[in-house]
Amino acid sequence: MKTPLPLVLLLVSLLLVGGCAGGTPPDAAPGPDDGPQGSAGERWRPEPGLDWQWQLSGALDPTVDVPVYDIDGFDHPGSAVADLHRRGRKVICYLSTGAWEDFRPDAAKFPKSLLGKGNGWEGERWLDIRRTEVLGPLMAERIDMCKKKGFDAVEPDNMDGYRNPTGFPLTAADQLRYNRLVARLAHERGLSVGLKNDLPQIPELVGDFDFAVNEQCAQYEECAELTPFIEAGKAVFHVEYELPTREFCPEARRLKLSAMLKEYDLGVWRRAC
Repeated sequence: MKTPLPLVLLLVSLLLVGGCAGGTPPDAAPGPDDGPQGSAGERWRPEPGLDWQWQLSGALDPTVDVPVYDIDGFDHPGSAVADLHRRGRKVICYLSTGAWEDFRPDAAKFPKSLLGKGNGWEGERWLDIRRTEVLGPLMAERIDMCKKKGFDAVEPDNMDGYRNPTGFPLTAADQLRYNRLVARLAHERGLSVGLKNDLPQIPELVGDFDFAVNEQCAQYEECAELTPFIEAGKAVFHVEYELPTREFCPEARRLKLSAMLKEYDLGVWRRAC
């Protein structure tokens, strides 16, 4: 029996609707839950106990047998990051986000009104982190650079200006706001991000950061303050400069810190716990 034409058209329409109901058409735009790059599920999440190398000076030595490298984001091309990836390493992009450095290629983009007192390192001055409308785009450009070069994560340095004589009346609230801004900029680009020092604000910031980087917590008897990161399953990359390993490694191992001894210039030399 021949089916009337109107009925045929109705059946075809129903079949097309039913076919689309079970899935997204191939050319449909991704929705907010489709897992775009940078979602929490895709970021690298370093766990406690990972060994690491932190090298910010000298010719890069890619042969240290550790799973994590932390290197300067400006000083190294994407090819160096790719080489470390081929060797099985995750690579962290070191940036100064709380201080201006006169030797960086983007130094002239920072208005003089943002520059405060020196932070103790030659050519560096604290930034007025309250000026997020200016610093936000500048830091976004820097993190874009890390992303373009293929880094897995960002180590933003000088994240505790409120505890130092910066030349600006910075408050703890100012620091929280700025640190969360930096973390958000990294996450929006699919990069993990570490909280550098700033121990007093760890309880409030541990949820915003994927790992921590600490200097000299053993020397100042502060390492236990990093426990919230370990309890959250997040690595704490830790260095000492002045204590011999026998004085800090046993406690670092007990606290599950990724600890090592380095020289202040952060060259190739290291002595891991």
